[in-house]
Amino acid sequence: MNDGMLVALVIAAATVGSLHTMAPDHWMPFAALARARRWTLPRTARTTVLCGFGHVTVSAALGVAGLVAGLTVIHAVGSHLEKQANWMLMAFGTVYMIWGLSRGPHAHHHHDHQHDGGHNYDHDHGLTEWSLFLLFCADPCVAVIPLIMAASAGGWSAVAAVVITYEVATIATMVVFVAAAHAGVSRIRNPWIDRFGHAAAGACIVSIGAAMAWLGI
Repeated sequence: MNDGMLVALVIAAATVGSLHTMAPDHWMPFAALARARRWTLPRTARTTVLCGFGHVTVSAALGVAGLVAGLTVIHAVGSHLEKQANWMLMAFGTVYMIWGLSRGPHAHHHHDHQHDGGHNYDHDHGLTEWSLFLLFCADPCVAVIPLIMAASAGGWSAVAAVVITYEVATIATMVVFVAAAHAGVSRIRNPWIDRFGHAAAGACIVSIGAAMAWLGI
């Protein structure tokens, strides 16, 4: 593989990573949950990076597995996972919405405490973040798999270049979109939102999953 081909694949990986992340299911759930749980921007960004890393790593792992098992089989597995991802997102949102509705009548502003210099403390000890992480791990992007297969002609260094570029582009774009959304939703001040914010966040996530499923994205 010549240098020009490798550069083209790296640019393609960066483009795919950035463009597919613009879909609302890659950033709106984080903004909705951040508003409901009153996460700071650093915590929201950390959660986004964690989930983005899981999303990208599973995608890359499928691509590498494709080098051994064959593109057709791995692409079929990845496509199946992608199709199920929207339903899993809706299931997560539904459960969270029901929990939020049950909590709403008893919610008070003092339930979200500030500790350790202003960092938010959730009583679930990160359960929400890890649930999102598993959800994003189960939603790989199969578009990167052919790029990894093509890069394999240049050896593992070429594959690594494509994977790293894809990973950085995906996570960076997710963080940018989430940060912008976080800045917007954090300005929303409404007693109803403060009381039923969790239920509203769950409903938002369900709506995103339903829209993505309807659009076939």
